[in-house]
Amino acid sequence: MRSSLRISTLFAFVLLFCALTAAYGQDTPSDATTLTANPVYQKSCAKCHGKTGEGRHFGGPSLVSEKVAATSADDLRNIINNGKGRMPKYAGKLTPEEINRLILQIKAAKTKQ
Repeated sequence: MRSSLRISTLFAFVLLFCALTAAYGQDTPSDATTLTANPVYQKSCAKCHGKTGEGRHFGGPSLVSEKVAATSADDLRNIINNGKGRMPKYAGKLTPEEINRLILQIKAAKTKQ
């Protein structure tokens, strides 16, 4: 009897843990939902591309332009990893997950008309 009570209690605890984990994971974003709210963007990209991603005069180009929207994810990954022009390479400085998140957020950013 005592053993079955322990198993039942353990099973209930596991179910509760799984339900809480699923609920928390769905409602809370892992880092940030938008490009400009992403701490990786703010730390590594905003100084050249601007706090809003619209670019800076004598700095990095807009990340919310038609040109960037038309750029493939593979090309963006290559530019971030290896650099281009005055942009430094970020391979080894950012994790592949951070780079992938930036790419998804760049592609989802509202395009400046």
